Amino acid sequence: MSENTVKTLIENGLEERSDLFLIDLKIGADNKISVVIDGDNGVTVEDCMFMSRAIEHHLDREEDDFSLDVASAGATSLLVNKRQYKKNIGRILDVKAKPDVMLEGVLTDVSDDEVTLEWKTKEPKPVGKGKILVNKQAKIKYDDILEAKVIIKF
Repeated sequence: MSENTVKTLIENGLEERSDLFLIDLKIGADNKISVVIDGDNGVTVEDCMFMSRAIEHHLDREEDDFSLDVASAGATSLLVNKRQYKKNIGRILDVKAKPDVMLEGVLTDVSDDEVTLEWKTKEPKPVGKGKILVNKQAKIKYDDILEAKVIIKF
């Protein structure tokens, strides 16, 4: 079974459902197909079933024995697609970026080239003793992001 064949079937399904997008595709030596999808509005069980049908109904089990698993990206999965950032505006992200930068902040903006994180921190007062709460902001280019994930706080 060719990975290109499965990719084409996925792309055809995604043309029908432009709110969904592919995160990962793996085909094991035993023809175990694993597909991970995400969506601009999240992913439902029905979305996974739709994608499963879009693939499975066009493959012949007589020709190739295979197993198929379609899943959604988990809530704390790494963000690997620019569209995932857009859908997570307003949420807290943990970002590791070049050169040796680690930030945790609220994702407030997403552009074609970068994301914007904002957070509050205590810093010494400019004059006198004590600390004050200061708003901070960082713009991080996608190319500099090594790892980013949503932090869920209760």
